[in-house]
Amino acid sequence: MSASSGTLMAQPSVRAKAMGDKDQNQVWAEVRKQQQSMSEAVEVAAAPSPQSAEEIRSTSSYARVMENKNVKEKVDQIAKPIEQDYQSLIRQLRDRNAVGVVIAVNGRIIWADIFASTELLEKYWPKLVRSYASEAVVSRAKGGEATTKQAEAFLADMEGRKETIESEPGIYRHTEVNGDGFKAFALTSLLPKTGFDVHVAKMAE
Repeated sequence: MSASSGTLMAQPSVRAKAMGDKDQNQVWAEVRKQQQSMSEAVEVAAAPSPQSAEEIRSTSSYARVMENKNVKEKVDQIAKPIEQDYQSLIRQLRDRNAVGVVIAVNGRIIWADIFASTELLEKYWPKLVRSYASEAVVSRAKGGEATTKQAEAFLADMEGRKETIESEPGIYRHTEVNGDGFKAFALTSLLPKTGFDVHVAKMAE
């Protein structure tokens, strides 16, 4: 499976806005913010191209930013080692019946993606890796290493102060949970003989 197969998956900070904000202007504002961060990341890279940084700032398309040669190189530095170890990683995930991942950047846990099955995780894995790598490129977080215990605690805390549910009876239910320092989004299938969460995403705030 190619890491570039299918459509682009946005990095977590952009996905979070798309999932949580009903105001499309807020989503575009987050895209512009990440474009600015990408242009700054490219400018501090070795032998940057000034027109490349300007191109990133001026384009209105998130996809075009991610296709920029210098941005792709920055993302590749992080994603390629993981992509090259794809078969080994997927084998480990299958052996452990893994259905999700918790993501930390520079020691700070930022995101989790949990799927209904290992097969779904495997299907989305190449796109997920590049979305996480994109987030790492623009992250200013500093720290050491996140621990398994911290990851488990992040997943365990789903107690929210506010819950918003949107539903299409008999098809799906979308639940947004706002908690202390996090937001979580669950997509539940309501088709016959289902009733399970297809995907749960959780972001640290």
